[in-house]
Amino acid sequence: MGDFDYIIVGGGSSGATLAGRLAADPSLKVLLLEAGPSDGSLKIKVPLGYGSLFYDQKFNWKYETEPEPELKGRRMYWPRGKVLGGSSAINAMVYVRGHPNDYEEWADVAPSWNWSNVEPYFKKIESWKGEDSPVRGKSGPVGVTNVENDVHPLTANYLEAGQELGFPYNRDYNGNHMEGVAVYQTTTFNGLRVSSASAYIAKKKRSKNLKVISNALVTNLIFEGKRVVGVSFFKGNKETKVLTRGEVILSAGALNSPQLLYLSGLGPANELKSHGISVLQDMPHVGRHLQDHIGVDFTLAVNRPSLNQKLRPVLGKLMVGLEYLFLRSGPLAMSLNQAGGFVKSEPSLGSPDLQLYFSPLSYSTAPQGKRPLMSPDPYPAVRLGFNPTKPTSEGWISLESSDPRKSPKFVGNYLSTKEDKKVMISGMHLMRKFLQTKAMKNIVEEEISPGPDFKDDESFMNFARDEGGTVFHQCGTCRMGMDVSSSVVDQGLNVHGIKGLRIVDASIFPRITTGNTNAPAIMVGEKAADTILADRKL
Repeated sequence: MGDFDYIIVGGGSSGATLAGRLAADPSLKVLLLEAGPSDGSLKIKVPLGYGSLFYDQKFNWKYETEPEPELKGRRMYWPRGKVLGGSSAINAMVYVRGHPNDYEEWADVAPSWNWSNVEPYFKKIESWKGEDSPVRGKSGPVGVTNVENDVHPLTANYLEAGQELGFPYNRDYNGNHMEGVAVYQTTTFNGLRVSSASAYIAKKKRSKNLKVISNALVTNLIFEGKRVVGVSFFKGNKETKVLTRGEVILSAGALNSPQLLYLSGLGPANELKSHGISVLQDMPHVGRHLQDHIGVDFTLAVNRPSLNQKLRPVLGKLMVGLEYLFLRSGPLAMSLNQAGGFVKSEPSLGSPDLQLYFSPLSYSTAPQGKRPLMSPDPYPAVRLGFNPTKPTSEGWISLESSDPRKSPKFVGNYLSTKEDKKVMISGMHLMRKFLQTKAMKNIVEEEISPGPDFKDDESFMNFARDEGGTVFHQCGTCRMGMDVSSSVVDQGLNVHGIKGLRIVDASIFPRITTGNTNAPAIMVGEKAADTILADRKL
């Protein structure tokens, strides 16, 4: 296979974005290697289809953590996209830039990533379908839709409840102010999901100088000294080596990019030696500093029809199917979490420490290993939930084996700090305050879960340990920083001490952002493309 200017490993939120932007330069030859298949499935295109992707091994790595120490030894299920588009092709499509303070934190260790530098990239991403705003992008490749006119009627009760508690209704949390209750904006357009793959490298608009190979599992990096010159990958049972005259860029995600570094001799020396891997460079922070959001849901029986009554009956399924087929609207065109917002547990905080969720649907009777959004509970019910936005707990990734086909070992290490426990308990108390509002009392008949027996800090913490779950925002495992003593990549995303190798995905986040991480990961791809192209001119 011929030489390429850039080889990108992973076609997810960041990787597909980067590939599309680099290939826009016709003088460059770009290769994108994706471990999963193409993204043509109807389950990916139809927004509510993501429920069926949640456990689908064809499109999903279906990872699982080691027993979590603070969650009573439970193993956490971590779905991650194994398909063109990565997790942007299987996620819940909620679009959140993050809070400006997040990027000022990043700038402490990577000055070029402050808010004023990254905000233009968010505008560059967006094709905003909502109220005109000078801070929103209108002509980007990613459709971002305001669905406030399409949400379920029960969503109004949630928004009213928030306002009763003093939280303003925020029509654009991605605008000038983040705080308040809100209807979530989604990466959808005309009733279809918009992933990074459909936005940046769809076949109909793919540049001829971009070669995409799907079902290609990269196994290791090829070195000449401390310069990366290519990669090896398997497609089926055939191993292929491909070389670059420029750079290799890892965009395999926060869980797989560190695995590839380990397999290639870059990581904590003792761990590499324990698996018989020759140490090319001791890098103690590879696979460390893993962060994720952990959330808790309250399930509430209500006295009015919820989406359960539309999606469970056979006739209801037929009606919503026809509505989607002919109008590209209705429940199938939307995300599960229709509303939520960002609020402070204490007014003195500089930015929101809780993200809220409201879903007019419940599936508490679902069997293990199923997420049947089209077969919800038989009674009318909704879900009200939250997650702390800025956890201080850090997990890690280590190798199970030197075999690249075997999953690494993951520990989320959730709720391992006093700060995280405190915010979790604050969120549980806030859920109860929501249930005491007039707007929620008008519709809620019974708190099914956790139930009235849970009412003090100790019982709330116990419920979080039993029922808290990932919000699917793993990041930080190859974080940016000043040098190898504290990080893995510099602010140009070059791996410290190694030439010809960058990392461009959510693993480089110095700290997790406030909210869903897909938009920041796409932003990383956009900014990295400009950085790489600028470096070519030096």
